[in-house]
Amino acid sequence: MRLGNLSPAEGAVTSTKRLGRGIGSGLGKTSGKGHKGQWARSGGGVRPGFEGGQMPLIRRIPKRGFNNHFRKTYCIVNVSVLETLDANTVVDIELLNEKGLVKIVKGSVGLKILGNGELTKPLTVKAQAFSAKAKEAIEKAGGKAEQI
Repeated sequence: MRLGNLSPAEGAVTSTKRLGRGIGSGLGKTSGKGHKGQWARSGGGVRPGFEGGQMPLIRRIPKRGFNNHFRKTYCIVNVSVLETLDANTVVDIELLNEKGLVKIVKGSVGLKILGNGELTKPLTVKAQAFSAKAKEAIEKAGGKAEQI
């Protein structure tokens, strides 16, 4: 294969419309712009969202809320979910994702363990954050809560 033999995919390139080249082309005289008016003029038309002077939709609808760009989002797992794992297992986000117990969401900082439920098996849990109740439950069961 040579660079000279390369060509675009079938239908990817279309020829440009030749405007104002006679009445027989179908795009002569007014070049497809009709007669007079704002759209026929040079530089004519309106900006996106303009509604002819009527109050635009974007300004009619009330603005609510606030997006905090510094917010940290975690993949959340309760202690009751960890009960399904075998004893003396090292638990991290990759293991939980493999087993389908947590879904790694784009933009999440890591794993956070919450204290809902009971834990009876000793586990070593590696996560970015723990609630106080979760940490207590893991250590009470004989495990370790390691903050990464």
